[in-house]
Amino acid sequence: MAEDTHRSVQVERVDTGRYLARNARGGTLPIGGDDFTPVELLLAAIGGCTATDADVVVSRRVEPESFTVTVSGDKIQDEDGNRMENLAVTFQVRVPDGPEGDHARTVLPRAVALSHDRLCTVSRTVELGTPVHVTIED
Repeated sequence: MAEDTHRSVQVERVDTGRYLARNARGGTLPIGGDDFTPVELLLAAIGGCTATDADVVVSRRVEPESFTVTVSGDKIQDEDGNRMENLAVTFQVRVPDGPEGDHARTVLPRAVALSHDRLCTVSRTVELGTPVHVTIED
């Protein structure tokens, strides 16, 4: 059977400047107001994607004591329009001392690099650039 590659979310307006994103599994995510802005969601998507990849590798060796990924960048406006520049992803991972922790610390850099270079669909899409087609339906 062919793999289903199609992904989608629906974003519905709930009030002025406030939206609710829904996925096919029933998950919801508020957007706007005091919740996440679309730019913050982009940063969160990059961080969440690469964190997931690296966490799988680390957690197979040992349960992390702490695991935080910070994603930042500069929102600019110029003749090309609005966009983000200087995107940076920073991992702060603490694992227990001992052989399992040592192994996790050893494999973490490779896991992060593999996520960045091949696995994280979100950051790969941003880095490679993908056209966005917009339509209006009645």
